[in-house]
Amino acid sequence: MNYPENLKIGDTIGICAPSDGINEPEKIEKLETAIKNLKQMGYKVIETASVRKSKRGRSTSSKKRKEEFMELWKNNEVKLILYAGGGDFLMEMLDELDFEEIKKFKSKWTQGFSDITTISFLLNTICDIPSMYCDAVKDYAMKPLYRNLEDSFKIMSGESIIQNSFEKYADGKEDNEDYTYNLTKETKWNNLKGEEEIIIKGRALGGCLDCIDTLIGTKFDVVKDYIEKYKNDRILWFLECFEMNTPQFQRILWKMKNAGYFKNCSGIIFGRPFIMREDYGITANQAILDVIGDLDIHIITQADIGHIPPQLAMVNGAFLKITSKNGKGTVETYLK
Repeated sequence: MNYPENLKIGDTIGICAPSDGINEPEKIEKLETAIKNLKQMGYKVIETASVRKSKRGRSTSSKKRKEEFMELWKNNEVKLILYAGGGDFLMEMLDELDFEEIKKFKSKWTQGFSDITTISFLLNTICDIPSMYCDAVKDYAMKPLYRNLEDSFKIMSGESIIQNSFEKYADGKEDNEDYTYNLTKETKWNNLKGEEEIIIKGRALGGCLDCIDTLIGTKFDVVKDYIEKYKNDRILWFLECFEMNTPQFQRILWKMKNAGYFKNCSGIIFGRPFIMREDYGITANQAILDVIGDLDIHIITQADIGHIPPQLAMVNGAFLKITSKNGKGTVETYLK
């Protein structure tokens, strides 16, 4: 795994928008507050030309998005790329990207989630470059930072930490007026097959299922090669959904299973879905069991990963140890 150098105070953070950009006044204000906070933390911050643009769900053309991403990737001063946010159309940029060119430059940290999966998943599987699956730049507007936002920087700085599951999570996505998370519901991880305690170890691979589904079977799909490369570590999948119904959820898991994605799998941890419609009376848990319940692996659901904040800082490509017991969990990250 081609780990980037440790992030340190004084480094430059670059912001780009490979999917959608930010153009609503209240979101621009939040972005500017986040940039101010990052600077107060001791970092330099630069942004590419299209971060504050949005048209038809894109910050700019796919070619321009690729150019702005590579502008930051080639810049040796930039040690972390913090994405503007997610969206729906990052996949258009893939046809413009040259992953062999990406490999020629020194690896660097990137952080984002949701549609960002479309590039972070491939940086991991094609280039062996890990990335941080956690909040995008705007969430750094809160002060003080919630611990998941601090933890992501600690991990990227080379600090060894154990992340604990959160006491509560948000009922919806709306933040408080001071940009802090509106946490109202009790967190309770679920060991899906009724185990008292689960411990899963393995090489992390995953992200947003809505996006992974887009990549399956394309020319960018090298998952089976990745799984074979890291077969001695075994693969620990972390997966979460933005919006789908349970039959669609089942179909994606079925496709992954029959594409060989769960070979050499040590276990799967599912985050809380943002929107999951239970068609035909099928729950998300039942959908999982119907498709992959026969696999001899541990499965955790309702974990602190993904679109419902707060979300744990998950390093796509790192070696993880995840423990789940009595509705609570821990994540240990090893950059090896």
